Amino acid sequence: MQSDVREMILKGISGSPGICIGKAYLVDKEGVDVIEKYSISPEAVRKEVDRFKTAVTKARNELEDTIKRVPEELRHHAAILETHLLLHKDKMFYGKIIDMIKIRMINAEWALKETTAQTKAMFNDISDPYLKSRAADIEHVAERIMGNLVGIKAVNIAGIDKRVILVAHNLSPAQTSQIQLEKVMGFITDRGGRASHTSIIARTLEIPAVLGLDNATSIIKNDNIIIVDGTAGIVIVHPEEETLIRYDELAKKYAQRKADILRTSVRPAESIDGQAFSIMGNIELPEEVVAVKDHGGDGIGLYRTEFLYMNRDTFPDEQELFNQYKEVAELMYPQPVTIRTLDVNGDKAILGMETPDEANPALGLRAIRFCLQKPGMFKTQFRAILRAAAFGNVRVLLPMISGSEEIHETLKIIDQAAESLEKDGFPYNRNIKTGIMIEVPSAAIIADQLADMVDFFSIGTNDLVQYTLAIDRGNRQVAYLYNTLHPAVIRMIKFVVDAGKKKQIKTFMCGEMAAEIFNLPILMGIGIDALSMAPQSIPSVKNMIRKISVSESRLFLKEVLKQTSAADTMQLITDTYGKTLTNGIYHT
Repeated sequence: MQSDVREMILKGISGSPGICIGKAYLVDKEGVDVIEKYSISPEAVRKEVDRFKTAVTKARNELEDTIKRVPEELRHHAAILETHLLLHKDKMFYGKIIDMIKIRMINAEWALKETTAQTKAMFNDISDPYLKSRAADIEHVAERIMGNLVGIKAVNIAGIDKRVILVAHNLSPAQTSQIQLEKVMGFITDRGGRASHTSIIARTLEIPAVLGLDNATSIIKNDNIIIVDGTAGIVIVHPEEETLIRYDELAKKYAQRKADILRTSVRPAESIDGQAFSIMGNIELPEEVVAVKDHGGDGIGLYRTEFLYMNRDTFPDEQELFNQYKEVAELMYPQPVTIRTLDVNGDKAILGMETPDEANPALGLRAIRFCLQKPGMFKTQFRAILRAAAFGNVRVLLPMISGSEEIHETLKIIDQAAESLEKDGFPYNRNIKTGIMIEVPSAAIIADQLADMVDFFSIGTNDLVQYTLAIDRGNRQVAYLYNTLHPAVIRMIKFVVDAGKKKQIKTFMCGEMAAEIFNLPILMGIGIDALSMAPQSIPSVKNMIRKISVSESRLFLKEVLKQTSAADTMQLITDTYGKTLTNGIYHT
């Protein structure tokens, strides 16, 4: 028995920062995963299809009811649940299951399970973590339908009447949106990742969350005392008295520090020696604009547009795109909104497309390459962007540029879009700034040439680091080699910024490197003009910029460039700025 109460640390993925201490509440989903396959007679096929349709209708009604009851603080995330509603009607998903029941004469549960697995596999081949996490949306929709087929009652999270920490195998966005902040302190799950919609909602609610723990539900029991450290991505089960005292103090410090920093987030990000920086937010949905404004963002530095193209078998039309872009532009005006054009890799992201399988999608037909092979689709997106630009401060960003030819071709399509809008009599603005993402080494190396063709650079460090170091950070065997402080990465970033300055164009950064405050002394020394990140990171970054001198960071950069390893660089940062940086964040 002694081993059962020994303090245990479980390591997962940080879904949302913060610390909470309390009793575990297990969200039981037992039985949903136990599905048997059986054949049905030809006479029973129609009845089986009807049974499936009834389960779908019930699931759709449940979801619609949930959407109606979404609390005000999550109202701007309702689009996530609306997308789940669309999946219930999706021909590639719903229709395929019905066809499988009819053709193979099998039970609805098995047809649902097999179709879900096939659809998820398409998303799992995608390298981009955000797009890859959309497989979870498929799974959540399927689980709701499956629950109705097998007769399992959905867990009523909204009905929890005591102060607890949720422990679940997985939580859907619909379930997460039912969380009552006065009852649920935080949550942990076996499944999920930082880019999941569940994680995004947790960060909106600003409650601690740790995901991807694998086996938390088999270790933790109801009413066990647990500590959730969402910042570090760890869960402590059966904490000892000393641990409880230490984390209680850390939780208080975290809350106080967070409140202090958030209060100053509306102030400009101006260095000690008076240089101003623009700190903007990355968003996927128009609803996230609220979070950017609430956290003191100076605009939208990266508006990912993939969401409207997902989970459907046709491209969205111009009006649908325009409505979304216009909403964001108007909400943020007069601050800028940077719309990145579609960044997907063909059929593995857009289910209705049929293109050959690729051995390495990350190096294949994706982003600008994919769009240039679909000029009609690309022109439609630009028409929507140019129309939205008449209602706000809009600029456009082109992903995965590797050479000048792609820019030439794209600018022609933009001109064609403007000409067609003029002919059709729509209000539009052709005089928008056009930038390119520097995330391919070839673009970085010829940045001085590309600077003559565009208005700004935006460095996407997530891909730039992977391609520069030849590392797939999703591969656990080599992920440890992924490091933004590698000397080659720092030198490449400096080369791009220098090239931009010589041609008098600004360089932004929108990858994860921008949100890590330990990188700020280097980035400020290099001369980055603006940073863009998840909205919740904005207050800490703005706060830290106010504590650093640009002139000193330029001198510091000279020492950084002498280092021969990422570890040496990190040690130099710690030795020089350690105390300032540690005091400037919500830290555990």
